[in-house]
Amino acid sequence: MKLIEAIDVSKTFKDGSREITALNETNFSVEAGEFVAVIGPSGSGKSTLLTILGGLQQPSEGKVLINGNKFSEVSDKDRTQLRFEEIGFILQASNLVPFLTVEDQMRLVNKVKSDAYDEEKANKLFEALNITELRDKYPKDLSGGERQRAAIARALFHDPSVILADEPTASLDTERAVEVVEILARETKDKEKATIMVTHDERLIGYCDKVYYMEDGELRLDEDKSNKEQPDEDELDGTTTE
Repeated sequence: MKLIEAIDVSKTFKDGSREITALNETNFSVEAGEFVAVIGPSGSGKSTLLTILGGLQQPSEGKVLINGNKFSEVSDKDRTQLRFEEIGFILQASNLVPFLTVEDQMRLVNKVKSDAYDEEKANKLFEALNITELRDKYPKDLSGGERQRAAIARALFHDPSVILADEPTASLDTERAVEVVEILARETKDKEKATIMVTHDERLIGYCDKVYYMEDGELRLDEDKSNKEQPDEDELDGTTTE
């Protein structure tokens, strides 16, 4: 079952009298239970693709479907609602609410959904991401890596069907990077989600089912890097920490 699909999607914008193509006509889908990586050089169109898939910007042409819903063609209000219900964003910038503690970030999710707070579920995420001791801290009191792990917990807490991760391990050391990708892979498989991870770190793509390469707005499946065995931790040693 396709949980997210781009059909003939492209993105152009004006630069003075010039028309710039950020994303060429793209057809792309991710099935339930599938963990996909998108790699490629900076400025190649990876983030453009991810923001269009997540409804943060509209395609110039084509359409995006989320769980069969015409995500790119609904009203702004309906798109916002659908985005909140169906998509979990993990961005390079953690985007935590500065005046809320780590635990209150989770409670906010329930408040928006008008659901009761599931403390057991929150505790499991805190433990899995090794941030239990940070639950009462504010974002300003956390390191970059801690903020990122808190943001990942918040993204997973409302159980989205689609996870969009833009460099989710950029601010993490090797051990934490592996843990985060393993959690994303496990969530994807166990709960039949569709996960798309944009990354520069090709040492992490062994956890993915498919790997796509993007360059100059063109997306193609990288057959050589897809469906590889998971890397061992020695191969990952030296992952860059920011």
